[in-house]
Amino acid sequence: MTTSMWFQAIGILLVFLVFVGLMMARKLPTILALPCMAILFAIIAGVPWMSNNPDVTSIAKTILAGGSMKLSGAIAGLVFGAWFGQILNKVGITKSIIRKAAELAGDKPVLIAILFFITASIIFSAAGGLGMVILVGTIVIPIMLTAGISQFVASIVVLLAVGVGSLFNVSNWAVYVDVLGLSVDKIANYTLVVALPLILVSLIMIVFYIKKDGKGRKAWAMPAATPGDNKKVPAIALISPLVPVILVFVFKIDIVPAVIIGAIVTILLTWPKRPIHILSSAMIEGIQDVAGAMALMIGIGILLSSVMSPQVSAVISPLIESVLPGNPVMYILFFTILSPLAIYRGPLNVWGLGSGIAALFVSAGMTPVAAMLALRAVSNVQSVSDPTNSHNVWVADFTKSDINEILKKTLPWTMASVLISLIFGAFMVF
Repeated sequence: MTTSMWFQAIGILLVFLVFVGLMMARKLPTILALPCMAILFAIIAGVPWMSNNPDVTSIAKTILAGGSMKLSGAIAGLVFGAWFGQILNKVGITKSIIRKAAELAGDKPVLIAILFFITASIIFSAAGGLGMVILVGTIVIPIMLTAGISQFVASIVVLLAVGVGSLFNVSNWAVYVDVLGLSVDKIANYTLVVALPLILVSLIMIVFYIKKDGKGRKAWAMPAATPGDNKKVPAIALISPLVPVILVFVFKIDIVPAVIIGAIVTILLTWPKRPIHILSSAMIEGIQDVAGAMALMIGIGILLSSVMSPQVSAVISPLIESVLPGNPVMYILFFTILSPLAIYRGPLNVWGLGSGIAALFVSAGMTPVAAMLALRAVSNVQSVSDPTNSHNVWVADFTKSDINEILKKTLPWTMASVLISLIFGAFMVF
């Protein structure tokens, strides 16, 4: 690297550190931080603002205009996933599944917690977003607290379910399709490698803390019933949340058609009144649920276009190459030790800087599958432990728990799941 490139690299690193600090301190939202970083990276690397030559990379056309559309496939997957989640809610399937789990568990705290963890994981595999977390949480958390489960355990049951569900939620996979150019079936092939360790760690963690914390408070005001809570749903319809997952895993169908088929199956199995109205209103409400995530994906696409531009890539790639793990052991140690960088919208967070870093890893010589596996493994830390997650904030507030205490107590466990995933995965991808 030349002297000027070293100065550019230092400038980009300083910008990165400043914006990470602003995001961690909650002074600047990630939605604004990502495109701002993208523009500053490009300016420091010498990317022109505009160019009359269509083959020349420019900030206006390539990074801002092109970048905003870069993750269009992922955004489509997100929208259809949210639509499906709203359909499940409107026809009564979500609450019916929770009600069945509560009936099966009786008054046994460990069994209640485990069944709600499994149930919520299945629900979140079909529908993510804060709205669905609130819907599920407001039902299962009071039941757990009434059964004598502590506030902390009730909190982590929901958060662990979010983590597991997000790994199987096919609408989330589109990010890896767009960023790393992987096929859906390739992502599906490695999903169990990152999911099974988190499931195992979650079950051990739930039992451990129930035994350790003892009884929690039993007095809790149950949320008021809302219209539609007692909808009768055919038993066969309870399989609906699994339909898109099965279609993707078994039949290798792409994400959007799998979700659409899942929605049609759900309507046919439940046959609600005014099915057309449910389908249309669910789409509108689903888009409202994921509007923030869509804006975030636009920012990620802009940042991705910036770091992959020839000028920025030429500055950053030598630094990435110098730290890139080149064998299975270093791969395991590197991503396990650095997995906390997935929280606070850090450089290993696929919903922050992680997409750009992953693309640079690939350009520096790492296989796309290895980059995908590493990002998905460390996402277990982010989805469960990250205090900046909207669902972590809501759960902590609802249970009157300390959000930083949740971070401290869950981080060692989620890092353990990362380690196990990478041990199995490293020898598959190297």
